[in-house]
Amino acid sequence: MTRHQDPKGVVHGESPRDLPRGAGIVVIGGGINGLSTAFQLAKRGVREVVVLERRHLGSGATGKSGALVRCHYANVPEARLTHESIRIFRNWNDEVGAGSPDFTSIGFVQVVAPEHEDRLRQNVADQQAIGIETRVVNREELQEIDPHLYTGDLTVAAYEPGSGFADPNATLHGFARAAKDLAVRLFEETPATSIQTSGGRVSGVETPFGRIATDTVVVAAGSWADRLLTPLEIDLGLQPVRTQVVVFRWPPQLEGRGHRVVIDAINHSWLRPEGVKSTLIGAERSVLTADPDVLDESVDAAAIPVSRQALAARYPVFANAVMRGGWSGTYMRSPDGHPIIDQIPSLPGLWVMAGDSGTSFKTAPAIGICLAEWIVDGAPGLVDLTPFRASRFAEGVPWLDALSYGDDRQLTVSR
Repeated sequence: MTRHQDPKGVVHGESPRDLPRGAGIVVIGGGINGLSTAFQLAKRGVREVVVLERRHLGSGATGKSGALVRCHYANVPEARLTHESIRIFRNWNDEVGAGSPDFTSIGFVQVVAPEHEDRLRQNVADQQAIGIETRVVNREELQEIDPHLYTGDLTVAAYEPGSGFADPNATLHGFARAAKDLAVRLFEETPATSIQTSGGRVSGVETPFGRIATDTVVVAAGSWADRLLTPLEIDLGLQPVRTQVVVFRWPPQLEGRGHRVVIDAINHSWLRPEGVKSTLIGAERSVLTADPDVLDESVDAAAIPVSRQALAARYPVFANAVMRGGWSGTYMRSPDGHPIIDQIPSLPGLWVMAGDSGTSFKTAPAIGICLAEWIVDGAPGLVDLTPFRASRFAEGVPWLDALSYGDDRQLTVSR
């Protein structure tokens, strides 16, 4: 078995020629959720864990992620997942023990329109009740926290001083290295072409390089998940969506000061520092369904002025900012915009993490623990995953946030 990593800490998979004929558990998807789950399974003593990645590790949504790490949601379950995950980001050496997520806790601000002030206050109170470090701040306090941030269109905002962002690829490869150190086998350029069943339960996974016999499969395949589930007559209403981000250079006024991470529900955007003296923003409003296999990874010309306008609306110093780059990626959207994390009742042995609508980077450390607990112990213990059940659509009760800020997840970028 060939196992190696380059000096920068990038982990490489084994050759598909070495694919085993059997495995204890097969995880489909070499993104952060798949690798977090594989690591946690091995950490709990599971042997013969195999991860299959159709391209290379992090080539899907993880590598394109904005990688915001914040707890503010308009619901408690997702906030709780991030709260548990931040503990891992902050204590990476003890919790994972390989690599580093490069977590940068520069503070996070949630901006909402004045008519949603009561909702924001209730969300903050709910988050404080489960131990999240967050508070409501007024315009004067915001000016002290971030002097360049425009506050004339709001009354209050939520502020998380210990939140921020991470490096998505560094985080991913930290999990990958830790998993390999525990004998997890990683295979790149090895797509799962189908999930096999026998006697009404999972029996194996087919690949172009042969079949792996197994009675347990975790589908964390991102924008490719529906291709594996549909042939099993499992229709979760999943849809891959193309999304774009644009990077702008900092104006001189920001040098030496920078700015906080912001989600702006007024201007339908999210933004954070990127690299040295640049800012990354997602600000599109259109839904662009996409085939992830033929993705145009560039940025549409029309997205640039829209992004600059949204950025300048919150930080006026960016009004004439120079665009320096950007990219496009895809994420898988569920019908209600919330993740599906479940053991599929109709097919024993099949677990699914899908439809996160681009928000599961920050929650992946906790999701990996929950899925490993479920598979090994029979139930997730860290967080109650009932709200994330796949059956909610068949039950006619899609997950709607009563305390949302009016931004339909199907129409805006959400990180």
